Amino acid sequence: MLDDRKSAILRAVVQQYIETAQPVGSSTVSARTEVAVSSATVRNDMTQLEREGYLVQPHTSAGRIPTEKGYRFFVDTLTGTESLSPTNVRLVRDFFATTHGELEQMLAETSRLLSDVTGTAAVVVGEANEVSTVRSVQLVDLSPRTILAVMVMSNGAIVKRTMELDQDVTPSELSAAHALVNDRMVGSSLHAPTPKLAVPQQEGAALAAAAVSALREAAEAEGQHMFVDGRSRIAGSFDARETIEAVLGILEQQFVVVSLLKELVDGGLAVSIGSESGVAPLADCSLVVAPYQVGGESVGAIAVLGPTRMNYPETLSAVALVSQRLSRLLTEG
Repeated sequence: MLDDRKSAILRAVVQQYIETAQPVGSSTVSARTEVAVSSATVRNDMTQLEREGYLVQPHTSAGRIPTEKGYRFFVDTLTGTESLSPTNVRLVRDFFATTHGELEQMLAETSRLLSDVTGTAAVVVGEANEVSTVRSVQLVDLSPRTILAVMVMSNGAIVKRTMELDQDVTPSELSAAHALVNDRMVGSSLHAPTPKLAVPQQEGAALAAAAVSALREAAEAEGQHMFVDGRSRIAGSFDARETIEAVLGILEQQFVVVSLLKELVDGGLAVSIGSESGVAPLADCSLVVAPYQVGGESVGAIAVLGPTRMNYPETLSAVALVSQRLSRLLTEG
């Protein structure tokens, strides 16, 4: 544990480095109002913080920059009172007041919003339909032999499949099939065994069974949703071409990204700094991750990926707010 003075000095170094991306000297720290001690005292304490692994001096005559340990201390001691700027709060509020459409479009637009608000890359992941439950099913007759089956999932996803039939379907058969499908499917998981809809002779039974089969196939084909925005912004955060290529390469690997976010998001709003992610190409990056929910059930995750010197207070506030608003929108339908 650090005493109050060293804690204040370390936080000041981190904040200054986040703002300038330049090594921080003792005179700069001593001039900050939250420190209020002499430059000599700051210099001695910075030397001690370096010995303890919180800071590092990149060059002999340079100031200090935070290590992963320093960033971790900074993040863990944030008070929770930080908030977004009024401009960004208004941007998030206006977005969720006007966004609409199918889940895929909404998640893609949410990743763009989060990238705009934080100024770096954003990722939104939607859970596969197999872990969600069926909210409703609609069967629409496009023609006497063409039926559109539409299924709405608890995670907000919409699954569609057009069915071409061998014979005409009467309005009575369509209505009966619609009732059978909803009676057996609503509230169930697509991962569960196919429910027995009715005896084969019952009106609408054959159409209902065909609709269930078609919708299951369509849902399985869709799989996991992942949307990434702000690739150019994350690329602009690094000088080394190798680092840029490695980070952008990871963002193209859906399985790696989805697995990482699932692991991090289990505890709610979380921050992974540098090597903590366990993914070598992200050693110079930090991730801020939060789940979003439908009716209290986690159905996906949103994340911001940026350099380790990202603005943690602003980013944490942005991710938390967008997570809350997205969850509310999906729950309220």
